[in-house]
Amino acid sequence: MSPAATQPTNTLIITQVPRNFFEPTILQALREYFSVYGEITHWVPISSFFRILLVYSDVESVEHAKASSDPLVIQPNHGERTILRVYRAEPNPTVSPCSPTSGDQLLKPPPVEKNFLISPPGSPPVGWEQIREEPPNSATLAEDLVTALNKLKCREKRGSREVLLEPEDGIGVGVYVEDCDGGEPDDEDKEVDWEYGTHNPSRMCWKPLPTALPPMPVTLR
Repeated sequence: MSPAATQPTNTLIITQVPRNFFEPTILQALREYFSVYGEITHWVPISSFFRILLVYSDVESVEHAKASSDPLVIQPNHGERTILRVYRAEPNPTVSPCSPTSGDQLLKPPPVEKNFLISPPGSPPVGWEQIREEPPNSATLAEDLVTALNKLKCREKRGSREVLLEPEDGIGVGVYVEDCDGGEPDDEDKEVDWEYGTHNPSRMCWKPLPTALPPMPVTLR
């Protein structure tokens, strides 16, 4: 993320910042340390990335701070020392708090033709008038939907099951409707009483297909 050495920049990134360094007192001490090298216009602690972004008012301050603070070794009286790294970053525009902010540095609203995509929509443009909408569609169902519903009529009844769509040659999608509230179930669907701890009779009606072994390497001797 660091720009080339020949490209001037006014931004530095302090990395490897421990989470306990994001306390207000420690952040203020770090800002006072880096303000010695020049005027800081932006100071942005980013705790989720363990980094601090700082923007100087001029390029010379960045080079001075980079040469003097990379690496920055902090050795407390009691505890382990901490090493912070300082890298150059992409330049950022500087805005002085005393000077008025130019319009090109502010977030602009979307164009007027895009306001209708915002929820809730913005105000209509000047000269816009409400038009009379057409009545609803008189046809309750489209022709293609009626044709699809006619294809789902009962073709065959097998016990309590109705066959609406049978796959051709056993390949495809089949649609079956079964009345679970009335009618006698087929012999294969009848429930059989069984005691807990014994084999379920319904599972004895079918056997799982054996799985083929994967190809094994053959060693010739």
